[in-house]
Amino acid sequence: MASRRIPRKLIMKVFLICMLSLTYISSINLEEQTERYQTRIGKISFKASVPAFEPIEAINESTTVVLDLESGNIAALALVKGFRFPVALMQEHFNENYMESDEYPKATIKGNLTGFTPTALSQNISKTFTLDGTLELHGVTQPISIPVVISRTGKSILLSSNFSIDPEIYDIKIPNIVADKIADDVLITVKAELLKK
Repeated sequence: MASRRIPRKLIMKVFLICMLSLTYISSINLEEQTERYQTRIGKISFKASVPAFEPIEAINESTTVVLDLESGNIAALALVKGFRFPVALMQEHFNENYMESDEYPKATIKGNLTGFTPTALSQNISKTFTLDGTLELHGVTQPISIPVVISRTGKSILLSSNFSIDPEIYDIKIPNIVADKIADDVLITVKAELLKK
């Protein structure tokens, strides 16, 4: 009995279907392996006040923060014009004279949480990790190493950090006439509730 040969075109079609199926399955697996949590309403505030002078402080409540739960990579982005001051004139000077926000519209933090693993997070228990990375501000990028407190609450991840920066290393010029009214180190506070993407 003569054996029937399978047409070459049919073999190629079956091969292509198998390859496409494997590619699709692999992409699903990769998506499942990467757990990302994020928010677009994170809060960054800063204080540069000096005793006996008018408080200098502002808050930005539209900050994007993303955390990759598998790798511990973290990134945050804030638009400089998103900072709100209690005094309108301060906000104007901040954007035009100090931050030059038309030319440098964004502030970003990127880095990795040292020692972070998904299993390190427990419900309602806060743990402190060190974020080693960079802060880009006013067109200048500098290395940073800052503490980040993280906890899991229900379906969300809570994140907070407090640190200080020296405006001078980011080429932010403070005129001599107001230098004694502005702190040498600016205190920054970050708070965010992240949800699974």
